[in-house]
Amino acid sequence: MTVHEREITELTPAVAESDGGRWLDLLAPRYLVATAMLCLGVALYAFNGFLVSTVMPTTVAELGGEAVISWSLTLFLTASIIAGTSAAMLKERFGARLVLTAAALVFLAGTLLAATATTMAAVLLGRIGQGLGEGVVAAICYALIPEIFPPRLVPKVFGAEALVWALAAFGGPVLAGYLTETISWRAAFFVNVPIIAIFVLMAVTIVPNRQGREVRSTAFPGLRLALLATALVTVLVAGLSGALPQAAVALVVAVLALAGSLHLDRRAKETVLPAGAFSLGSALGLGLWAVLLMSLAQATSSVYLVFSLQNLWHFPPTAAGGMSALMAICWSLTAIGVANLRSDSRKRSMIWIGPLLLVGGLGLLVASLLSGKIALLVVAQVAIGAAFGVSWGYLSQMLMDTAPAHERDKTSTLLPTLQSAGYALGGALAGLTANAAGLAAAKGAEDLRGPLATAFVLAFLWSLPAALVSWRAVRLLRNPRGNAR
Repeated sequence: MTVHEREITELTPAVAESDGGRWLDLLAPRYLVATAMLCLGVALYAFNGFLVSTVMPTTVAELGGEAVISWSLTLFLTASIIAGTSAAMLKERFGARLVLTAAALVFLAGTLLAATATTMAAVLLGRIGQGLGEGVVAAICYALIPEIFPPRLVPKVFGAEALVWALAAFGGPVLAGYLTETISWRAAFFVNVPIIAIFVLMAVTIVPNRQGREVRSTAFPGLRLALLATALVTVLVAGLSGALPQAAVALVVAVLALAGSLHLDRRAKETVLPAGAFSLGSALGLGLWAVLLMSLAQATSSVYLVFSLQNLWHFPPTAAGGMSALMAICWSLTAIGVANLRSDSRKRSMIWIGPLLLVGGLGLLVASLLSGKIALLVVAQVAIGAAFGVSWGYLSQMLMDTAPAHERDKTSTLLPTLQSAGYALGGALAGLTANAAGLAAAKGAEDLRGPLATAFVLAFLWSLPAALVSWRAVRLLRNPRGNAR
């Protein structure tokens, strides 16, 4: 165990409450480059996502391939989740510096392939490359947070990253639209190039490699990852399917493939998941459930919120995008606000208050769809953003700190991967639910209202167990004997 790991493990409540850290500490010479690098890692993912989603219709108009436009996101998410799942093992085997650099270069290769593509197939291959690179970058950046920063600054790191997300939510679509109109959709992909170059330079400069630890030779979990990929692709296909029988078969295949992957991982000598992952008897397991369920609940908004605003309230695209970005702004503002909490009890309270706000926000969102009252939707967006803002940083820190020292990398790298999985699966299931409720056959706004409300009811239902497991995790934290590792 390193000195810093002992610092995390042996942190007493008195120390935690007496020194909450300052925002300016992130800009101190010791942490400035690390803060900038982690924020660039987030920017790479956030801006790229908003840029690509904005330019993809123009890309398809030039290259063709309308039937596979949704696969741009599907393949990216699948590659990202698979790569993120293996990130901890790669970090242990090759060191963080080498893995981060290689992943960034893979992302760069995918970006250049997509930017210079002459067919939609090449664009999709480029998106796979971006997913593979970004999945590892996001996961390793999470793992580096507890390695580089003391616990008192971790909430502020998450606050800074949330601010980057908010900037991307507003600036990404605007920048992509401007570049597409004045230059070309290809220019939006090339925006990533200088970000990658600066990120790699920082990673080579400050990221430790292996820190002198013994490197164990481990077998690559190829079969487990292949089964996981099968599960992800089939459930995403189910969400895109317009025929319920085929969708049902795809879901069964997905469940069987996922069960097989988890079964093999539990029996493996070197596991991909941390011990006790998704256990209902530990704060670690319950916290991971909270991450997954909150992401599942939010996924419906990422798929159908802008669509609802444009078709039910007749918002123009810019106004609809601004309303969607309101959630990201509230996430950032609340994350910055609660990052100054010093009391351990208040920090733990944020972990369950956030999901409770999510329940209320999604309930208001359903009510707004059924009633047609836009004011309810505005309040819902504020509540949902605050839900993630107050809880996400402290939930992530709790999971990093409660994981055994030798499995902290596995836990930390799993967090962004699990979030991506929740968004992917939640979006697919929301699509399946909306289509089953008659979305595809709807002719007008009133015909759309019911199917869209049904999809958001599913999101509301996902939020209920998220609140329950978060509350239970905090209860176990207050009773250490109940927090079995």
